Amino acid sequence: MRSTGFRHVAAAIGVCSLALAVTSCGSHDDASANGKTRITVNCEPPKSARTDRKFFDEDVASFEKQHPDIDVVPHDAFPCEDPKTFDAKLAGGQMEDVFYTYFTDVRHVVATGQAADLTPYVKELKSYGTLQQQLRGIYTVDGKVYGIPRTGYSMGLIYNKKLFQQAGLDPEKPPATWEEVRADAKRIAALGDGTVGYADYSAQNQGGWHFTAELYSQGGDVVSADGEKATVDTPEGHAVLQNLHDMRWSDDSMGSKQLLVINDVQQLMGSGKLGMYLAAPDNIPILVKEKGGDYKDLALAPMPGGKATLVGGDGYMFSKKDTPAQIRAGLQWLDHMFLTPGKGFLGDYARAKANDAPVGLPEPRLFTGAADATDQQVKKANANVPVDNYQSFLDGNQKLRLKVEPADAQQIYSVLDGVVSAVLTKKDADIDHLLEDASGKIDGILARS
Repeated sequence: MRSTGFRHVAAAIGVCSLALAVTSCGSHDDASANGKTRITVNCEPPKSARTDRKFFDEDVASFEKQHPDIDVVPHDAFPCEDPKTFDAKLAGGQMEDVFYTYFTDVRHVVATGQAADLTPYVKELKSYGTLQQQLRGIYTVDGKVYGIPRTGYSMGLIYNKKLFQQAGLDPEKPPATWEEVRADAKRIAALGDGTVGYADYSAQNQGGWHFTAELYSQGGDVVSADGEKATVDTPEGHAVLQNLHDMRWSDDSMGSKQLLVINDVQQLMGSGKLGMYLAAPDNIPILVKEKGGDYKDLALAPMPGGKATLVGGDGYMFSKKDTPAQIRAGLQWLDHMFLTPGKGFLGDYARAKANDAPVGLPEPRLFTGAADATDQQVKKANANVPVDNYQSFLDGNQKLRLKVEPADAQQIYSVLDGVVSAVLTKKDADIDHLLEDASGKIDGILARS
């Protein structure tokens, strides 16, 4: 699954709809015009996201001014990738010349034969060597490069410093293990007046998503390394569910209302009634701007458990119909728009600050080495949120293994949703049976994929 926000101001960014797919999304029949190389790109912010749309169009215009031989044609709609239309466009060969994908799409797109092999060209992408190797590797299949990462997020623990202090806990020392999460949640819930110590999702596939993240944090995995067998019926899987069960039923630290989804949990946190929940950094501005929270009270810690954290994100792939000139033009566009530290649509922190957008959140952390240092320096210089609240997240993430979501993620999450919801709604839920049953169902999904 994706994280909830997108960038500084709005989460609403789009892709062509199915109704427009044949007439406007594909563009390969007009790769050059008036001596220019023409490329279509998607994920332009919709007009409803006025600030983001303005930034995006400004950056496209500046790119075209610097590259007068390239004509960029953006396509917008909502969202960037619509699961209802993505496969239809892909199968019909109607993707844009440069098209947006989630990390979990990569192998599927490659398997359909619709992606261009960028390996001969990627050396021309100036920023490529500065990008995190783990993120670059997501778009590398069988030794060939098929895409370029643009953003990445990783899960952590958002917590309310004010509630920690009221419960007699040190707000500068968030829990680092699941045992500590349980203990701290119990003390926070003891404050009473409807206060919840720890909340988790358990519906709309979001429970399966969080189960996966928590399983990773314990050192486990959802599927085997070869992708053929489920690996949820393990000591690590049992530990995740037992911990949730004990917090819910023994400690009464998760509240009585369950089957929560992200909006429910964000509302609790924004109203000051929740101590902790798992999320990516982009939740923080939503909690403030939409749910009534305060930046000074909201802090972010690394994923408890110390083993790994779930990462997600997005990037761009190229149509197999692209000409070499279009591929080169697309790579130059990506460098300009997204991959130059401290500049472009995602990195122009001064512009974001001037437009009252939050600057200083700890992600996306896309670069390494000198490029990362430059990006962080510019971000810090323009920060308008309490960056010290996120330092433990930044420090702790350096020690964690970054693990992407499994293939067939949504189908698997649907299965695991039932497991998590059962544990949180039935005191006598049989964890052994639930995991054994889920394992069989996931094996069936993997066998069909």
